[in-house]
Amino acid sequence: MKIIRSAVFLLFFCGLTACLPEDDFNPSPQANFDALWKIMDEHYCFFEYKKIDWNDVYAKYQPRITSQMSDEALFKELGDMLAELKDGHVNLVSNFSMSRYWDWYLDYPDNFDSKIQRNYLERDYYITSGIDYKILDDNIGYMYYGNFSNGIGDSNLDQIIKKFYGCPGIIIDIRNNSGGLLTNVDVLASRFTGEKILTGYSKYKTGKGHRDFSKPEAKYLNPSDRLRYQKTVVVLTNRQCFSAANEFVNVMRLLPTVTVMGDRTGGGSGFPMSSELPNGWSVRYSACPGYTPDMKDIEFGIDPDIKVDMTESDMRKGIDTMIETARQYITAQKNNSKN
Repeated sequence: MKIIRSAVFLLFFCGLTACLPEDDFNPSPQANFDALWKIMDEHYCFFEYKKIDWNDVYAKYQPRITSQMSDEALFKELGDMLAELKDGHVNLVSNFSMSRYWDWYLDYPDNFDSKIQRNYLERDYYITSGIDYKILDDNIGYMYYGNFSNGIGDSNLDQIIKKFYGCPGIIIDIRNNSGGLLTNVDVLASRFTGEKILTGYSKYKTGKGHRDFSKPEAKYLNPSDRLRYQKTVVVLTNRQCFSAANEFVNVMRLLPTVTVMGDRTGGGSGFPMSSELPNGWSVRYSACPGYTPDMKDIEFGIDPDIKVDMTESDMRKGIDTMIETARQYITAQKNNSKN
């Protein structure tokens, strides 16, 4: 059984250095089922937090595994078993499909419409490092960052901050951002703080037991030594802000000039690793839990400071309720500072 590392998350956050042991399995349906169940049993990090009895899950799904079942039937059962974890970071990948758990956001309003967003960006906006940005007609800066996988260069951020320097506030819209590289979280967030702050803690597995974790390791955000912006900032969120986007909200909400507005984020606080089954299918899973500075888990998402949903009446008019509320908030903050 080969273990494949997710290098960025593993080396940066988890500190795991030893290779996991290799075992030999006969690639039968039962062998693959047992291998998957064991991988998760020994390495998944949220059993205790989510109060999941993994032995009960084994008892539920093992009778469904037969020696003559097709690959498609086996894949479905294994995917259904993983869905019991209710984790958007957990996926089973074969040469014909990928299992995924989507219910973490399906029961929430979309709270984002790219067609309506274009009414604000129009055609004369700038694009750099995966960020769309412009100054709106009320002199408020607006930037949309849709994926933390898009690398951010220091010189690119300098240009954005310089562009927005005369604005009374900036809207950072990360709705529908499903995550990416955690290094980009700090690169962007460091432009909005003037001091080093504690942003949370992480742990990593030290044994096969569900409670075998290291002591919490502190994570910090250092201020950038380049251009920074420290006026009012509003971060717009919806339920499809996941993983690195969830962590960005966790960091930004700690800054005194930042207000988080919109809907609860999607969560995904476990840093993932991946392993391989005897038949060559791979499985990704949350391995290293992350916490807030007060050691609270954010696996199930983060509530905004100000709850705002897009309304049907506004959408029919081509208006984004969340962007408009953010603009009103920034304008009010500017007016209050004058009094």
